[in-house]
Amino acid sequence: MLHVLETRVPPPIVLLLAAALMWCLANLSPASLRWPGTGWLAAALGTAGLALNLVPKWWFGRAGTTVNPMRPQATSRLVVAGPYRFSRNPMYLGHALLLLAWASVLAQPFALAGVGLYLAWITRFQILPEERMLAERFPDAYPAYRRRVRRWL
Repeated sequence: MLHVLETRVPPPIVLLLAAALMWCLANLSPASLRWPGTGWLAAALGTAGLALNLVPKWWFGRAGTTVNPMRPQATSRLVVAGPYRFSRNPMYLGHALLLLAWASVLAQPFALAGVGLYLAWITRFQILPEERMLAERFPDAYPAYRRRVRRWL
């Protein structure tokens, strides 16, 4: 029954929902993790997250294939260069880093739950269906790529 949710919710929406949940959870917690370097940490994580979300899109465009996560079946080429040499999912990794930056800004321990929930949702409802489709579409190349490159890092 849950398969109806696969590739149905755009990942940026999942990101925003996780960020909103983190804000709500942070407001429930009296504890604070704020320290003098929190702002710098948030800036570094946010910059890395933004880069990991934008640069892979350029590689998809260069390869002439779709970047639309709602239509993985429209993939025409397997992208294995650039950031895809290190992670099979650099854009989702970029989202996770953006959420870690937000958690750093919120400086509340409960906010980190949103990062975990984002990773769980994206893995189950976006990445696993994408991986199944890629294995079907590229039966030789994708399994070899999958053996060489980890899902996250």
